Order: sequence, then structure tokens, then C-alpha cells
Amino acid sequence: MAKTHELFWSFFKIGTFTIGGGYAMIPLMEKELVDRREWLTKEEFLDILAVSQALPGIFAVNMAASIGFRLRKVRGAVASIVGNILVPVLIILGFATCFRFLKDNPVFEAIFKGIRPAVVALIAAPVFNMAKTAKVSWRNVWIPVVAAGLIYLVGVSPIWIIIATIIGGFFYGRLKNRKEADA
Repeated sequence: MAKTHELFWSFFKIGTFTIGGGYAMIPLMEKELVDRREWLTKEEFLDILAVSQALPGIFAVNMAASIGFRLRKVRGAVASIVGNILVPVLIILGFATCFRFLKDNPVFEAIFKGIRPAVVALIAAPVFNMAKTAKVSWRNVWIPVVAAGLIYLVGVSPIWIIIATIIGGFFYGRLKNRKEADA
């Protein structure tokens, strides 16, 4: 069982070494909390990830709060949140203080241009891991592909995609249950 100070230091490490925001934290969180510490199973992690995305607010904070609360109730949630945001908040304060002096600096610009591809990879990697855990196969891969295409290419609101998948899942489940009852 996780101790409160262990939660703080795990999330401190995650918050310190993540560049790119909440979604870039997913692989680090999974490696630390599922693989290394074994505080959560992959399925539990995926469930918390799904709920955290649906909640209003900052995704990384939602993840930290949900995981911390699951493992150590309110004290765990507070320790996880503080550990997760402490270093990024200090870095943002530092950048905000120095930004007007650095915004036209070519070295500063080059650093951020170099970081961008790494952030894309950090966000793409958990997508493939989540697809495996969610049992996305060649038979149903068309669903996320069509959803992403509708959002990106056509400009459909993600809210409509979510509503459509809820309705589709409801009718699919009823059809599947009916077939099983007839068999």
C-alpha cells in the first residue's frame, strides 16, 4: 500500500520530468504507478484515465487527485496534487518572470522548437498503450479513426462524438445481449 510521502515523491518526479502537459505525463505515470510501484493495475489506470479526462479541470491534477484518493483518501489526493504541480508551477513562475527578456532569444526559441517533436511522441505513445489495454483491434479500429477524422478534418465537436459513441454502445450492447439470449 502506498504511503502519503511515497505518493508525493512519485508525483513530484512525474511533474518534474514531464514536458508538454498532462497527456505527456501518461507514460511516466503508468511506468511509475503501474509498472514500478504496482499500486494500480493497467485496467485501473485506464479507468482513472478515462474518468480524469471527463472531469472538468486540469487533466494532470485530476489524475493525481484520483490516484491519490484511491490509494490514501484525502491525504493521498493532496500529496499527489502538490507533488505533481510543485515543480511545473515554479517553472511557469520563472518563465513568466523572464519571458519578456527571452522571447526573442534564438537559443530559447531553438530549445522550444527542439522539444516539440518529443512532446508529440510522449503524447502518441500512451495512445497506442491505451488502445492495447482497451482491446482496440483491427475489427474496431475504425471507430477511433473515424472519430479523430471527424474532429480534426471536419471540425465536429468532441461532445457529439462522445454522445454518438454512448448511443452506439448502448444499442450494440442491447443487440449483443439479444443475440446471446437467442442462442
